Amino acid sequence: MSSATTTSPSPVHHPPSVSPALSKGKVGMIAFLTTEVAFFGTLITTYITYIGADQQPRGMGGPTPDEVFTMPLVLASTVCLLSSSVTIHLAGNAAHHRDVAGFRSWWLATIGLGALFIVGTMYEWHDLIFTHQLTPWRNLFGSTYFTLVGFHALHVTIGLIIMSMLFIFAEARSKLPDNHPLDTELVSWYWHFVDGVWIVVFTVVYLVSR
Repeated sequence: MSSATTTSPSPVHHPPSVSPALSKGKVGMIAFLTTEVAFFGTLITTYITYIGADQQPRGMGGPTPDEVFTMPLVLASTVCLLSSSVTIHLAGNAAHHRDVAGFRSWWLATIGLGALFIVGTMYEWHDLIFTHQLTPWRNLFGSTYFTLVGFHALHVTIGLIIMSMLFIFAEARSKLPDNHPLDTELVSWYWHFVDGVWIVVFTVVYLVSR
């Protein structure tokens, strides 16, 4: 009588789990910023089409770009906004290292610099409207300028609101939440994008079309 040979089942090797390179939040932010590129690309193209690279705007019927812009004010506002890209990067590093004091200081600096940019834009618009009588309904330059710069200012304002909410939430808990570094990184992506858009807008509106 032959004895049956019992074989133990071979161990099942499961492939090591690989965490996704990008979280859902990062994928969502990339998709959102992609649509924003198309949106601002359309606005910038429209502005260039109506103003023209030959500095002979069509359908002006009013003040032209070289007659209304106050470059020192625009340059000061630009420096504030671009500097905020540095401060938000430093704030992100502080959040990653759980440095509450460092995060608080650099995050507030970012909010302050962004707010200064908005104040500068408001002052510029006040001068354009009440000194030069340039409104969105005055001519094609006014329509395309206020649309392009206005939407950018809206995006800056939205960023300031989100950053203020994150700061208040962190202050209320007296510490940085576990997901705070990721939230800070996603907001910084958005803010860097807004700053990058402004570089293009500043070049097209305040340099090329004058």
